[in-house]
Amino acid sequence: MRGLLRHPRATGRSSWTIVAVVVTLLVLLAWSFGRGWQADRPPAAETSEPAGPPWRYGRSDARFTVVEYADLECLYCKAYFPVLKRWIDAHADVNWQWHHLPLPMHEPAATRAARLAECAGEVGGQASFWNAVAWIHSNTLGNGQGLPSEVQLPGATSALHECLSSTRPDSIIRAQAEDALQAGIAATPTLRLIDNRTGRSLLLPGAVEGDALLSAVDLLAASSDETTNEIPADSTDDVER
Repeated sequence: MRGLLRHPRATGRSSWTIVAVVVTLLVLLAWSFGRGWQADRPPAAETSEPAGPPWRYGRSDARFTVVEYADLECLYCKAYFPVLKRWIDAHADVNWQWHHLPLPMHEPAATRAARLAECAGEVGGQASFWNAVAWIHSNTLGNGQGLPSEVQLPGATSALHECLSSTRPDSIIRAQAEDALQAGIAATPTLRLIDNRTGRSLLLPGAVEGDALLSAVDLLAASSDETTNEIPADSTDDVER
């Protein structure tokens, strides 16, 4: 009988051992949840991304890039923004690059919104830029009416206001708008799908979604045309728009 009884000290050690194991498991579980939360953060926040424009969302090493020519006062762009974001989130081999194209019919509100997004990116980096774009889309009245006067971008700092009082964002927006017009792009949203491996690209007018966008990726990947870097628009007739 005596042999079946545990010494009080042995029992105490056993209890402390159990407590230590439980604490260790809880720490590991919390660490696991922390990693999962980090994995859900926007890819645009990755530290490997450049600190300035062109602003990119997604993996920096993705084979394909969707360049979106967009106007922050365009209601079609506003509706398309969450759709394209979900699609990019689901396709790790494609990233998303923003290209400002304020339309004359939406000025001056379109350029004011673009300046705000650019300055948010200058101050806070990739994630701040994309958060500002989402916030602008959620708060603007659209079609050139702009943001309500009483609405302010959350977390605005003196650095943001300094940027807004400078001409730095204007040169970026102007250069991107001019590049778009020289390429014959005058409507928003317009997409340019680029194969970063070959340099070939495909111009897609309108808010291309889902399987249609995936078909465009497949078409670009399968293209064997080595004579031009851009596939003609009539090559995309089989792509649903």
